[in-house]
Order: sequence, then structure tokens, then C-alpha cells
Amino acid sequence: STDWIASLLTRRFGLGAGLGYVGFLAFGVISEQIKTRTEVALEEQGSREIQDGKETVLPNGVRFTDLVIGGGASPRRGDLVVVDLVGRVTSTGEKFVDTIGNKRPLVFVYGAKPYSGGMCDGLEFALASMNAGGERRVIVPPALGFGERGEDFGAQGRVDPDQELEFVVQLRKVSISP
Repeated sequence: STDWIASLLTRRFGLGAGLGYVGFLAFGVISEQIKTRTEVALEEQGSREIQDGKETVLPNGVRFTDLVIGGGASPRRGDLVVVDLVGRVTSTGEKFVDTIGNKRPLVFVYGAKPYSGGMCDGLEFALASMNAGGERRVIVPPALGFGERGEDFGAQGRVDPDQELEFVVQLRKVSISP
């Protein structure tokens, strides 16, 4: 569609209009690149590791300990969120989800249900006060995990009903949803 607009402008208003349109597109691409690189630099600059972090207990029973405080933005309802996480059943230590390493991160719209890929209500409560670039260990009670129904993650693992869950979650990116 951009070719059609450029050819229409060139035929109607001459070469200058076509080149002006190309310059307009280039400006948009370059400004977006600068914005993205600035956001990443601020996240890295503002991030810091925590030694002997204190456990925080939310009123709903979710507990978390910060491992790294991020320097980026906090998620708001409707934001596109990218996280890496490892989820285990607390009682057995069995891993049921792992996106860290060379696997694909979990991408979702914050505040949108139903969840997929290992997300649950308790984990979303813990993400609410995180900043991009942060890492947190989260303990989720059964009622805010997968509750009475449990969950089957296929080859990755299974969560039996009424299990407490432990996550290590890294909030990679928070951005405006497309």
C-alpha cells in the first residue's frame, strides 16, 4: 500500500512529493528505533540486584521476594507484557512451565483472561508491582493458582488440583498493546 501512495504522489505532485513521503516514512521508522533503544537503556540502567530481599505478603495470600528490581515501566491493564518464567509445584518441586533460555517467552495482554502458558491469577497479582527488567520469586496459594481443577501442560508437566505453586518470573518488556 505504501508503493501505491508513493506512486500516486509522484504522478500527481512530482518527484519532490514522492521523496517527501519516503522521508516521512523513514522518519517514523528511525524515531521508533530511537524510542525502543532509549527504553531498553533506561530499563538496564535502573535495574539492580537485591541481596537478602524481604518477602512481601499480599492480602490475598500471594507471597513474593524481589531478586532484581527493574528500571522499566510497570504493567497496566491492556498492556502487552513479555515474561520469562519457571513454574514448579511447591510440594513436589516438579516443573510444569519453563520459558527461560532458548525457549520462547510468554507474551500476553495484562489483565485479559483466560490465561495460557502457565499464567494464573496469583502470578498476575505479583506482576502488578513489578517493573520491566525485574525478577521475582512468587509463591501462589492454590485458590489463585489452578485451584480445584488443576491444569495439564502436556509434555511440560501437570499441576494437580489444590497445589501451591512457586514461580521465578522475569518481566522482560511492557508495551502498549497493538
